[in-house]
Amino acid sequence: MRSFYRHFYFWVLVAIVAGGGIGHYLPETGIALKPLGDGFIALVKMLIGPIIFFTVVTGIANVSDVKKVGRIGARAIIYFEIVSSFALVIGLLTVNLLKPGAGFNVTPESLDASIVSSYAKAAHAQGFTPFLLHLIPTTFTDAFGGNGDLLQVLLLAMLFGFAMIHVGERAKPVMTLLEGLSSVFFRIMGMIMRVAPLGALGAMAFTIGKYGLASLGPLLKLMGGFYLACILFVLVVLGTIARATGFSILKFLRYIRDELLLVLGTSSSESALVPLMQKLERVGCARAVVGLVVPSGYSFNLDGTNIYLTMAALFVAQALNVELTWTQQFTLLAVAMLTSKGASGVTGAGFITLAATLAVVPSVPVAGLALILGIDRFMSEARALTNIIGNGVATIVVAHWEKELDHARMRAILDGHQSFSRAD
Repeated sequence: MRSFYRHFYFWVLVAIVAGGGIGHYLPETGIALKPLGDGFIALVKMLIGPIIFFTVVTGIANVSDVKKVGRIGARAIIYFEIVSSFALVIGLLTVNLLKPGAGFNVTPESLDASIVSSYAKAAHAQGFTPFLLHLIPTTFTDAFGGNGDLLQVLLLAMLFGFAMIHVGERAKPVMTLLEGLSSVFFRIMGMIMRVAPLGALGAMAFTIGKYGLASLGPLLKLMGGFYLACILFVLVVLGTIARATGFSILKFLRYIRDELLLVLGTSSSESALVPLMQKLERVGCARAVVGLVVPSGYSFNLDGTNIYLTMAALFVAQALNVELTWTQQFTLLAVAMLTSKGASGVTGAGFITLAATLAVVPSVPVAGLALILGIDRFMSEARALTNIIGNGVATIVVAHWEKELDHARMRAILDGHQSFSRAD
């Protein structure tokens, strides 16, 4: 058994604690360390597009069955929508029971709209950009650029994969090339993961140094309620789904603890996307299922973001003493179900999506988002953690439905038997 200090999660945890200490006791130094976190996220994002492309293309081409690929996608979307609805309802019930915004008695005139103006503009662009135009990249390479979207990469990969199936034998050299490139890019990602503790340290030091702990004050109730809702969702909703599929949610959380700590430190679920895909394949999910479900889940299965949208929007209404009817609240849920599809795993996207969601309730000014801007960063960790756990469970469930899940392997690995993982 390896010493604890040789485990990846140990060093990420040390980095998170050290970053929090630096940010608290040396806030200026903590803020200055922001480039470490930003740089690590940039390195990861640099490789996500190509890795997703290679994984999906080779997965589809190896299946050689267009109907099966379509069935996997359809089942994934149905699962996403059903489970996302549970997330929205949990957020709605939690904020109505705890009423974290009650008693703030904030007046709209006292709000500084300029603080959230940039987010409002981004939300306006997001809300009125036709979905299909957003889905289709301008050029083939544009999807892999800095402003690319995982859905654009997924669209190109699916078209490429289907084309390879139809080309048949003549596509074998291309398949060999793509599999080789995939191995190279995965190895590069492994090299980048070695500096993950530095990224986590920089991100955590900046967060604590910039916003502090004492400044949270009365907003702790909202944060506590949000974290409680996320925990309930993971343990109750996802726990029930996991049990029905044949595994324990707690054992699964232990299995992906490295990825969870990485997300906790960086506040971005994208930072752990590729390692999560590797672990899902290792635990017994077919590559084709992993390649299709995980990337699409990062846009369509954002459970933590859904909980956040409902709780944060209703918190602002409560703080402004705006009474929303149940009809208005359920309308907010329906809109959140749509606007959340545009949110990615990057920090700040959830806040922009919230601005787009809140815009459908004219009685609640978007400027009210200034009330939670200071703690949004602290809630982004729970959003990202819930999102990545939800996508991991979704992949295993879809693999189970497709009979593409090695249950014996999954049970052995989740139970801690290392003989399976060492062979990989």
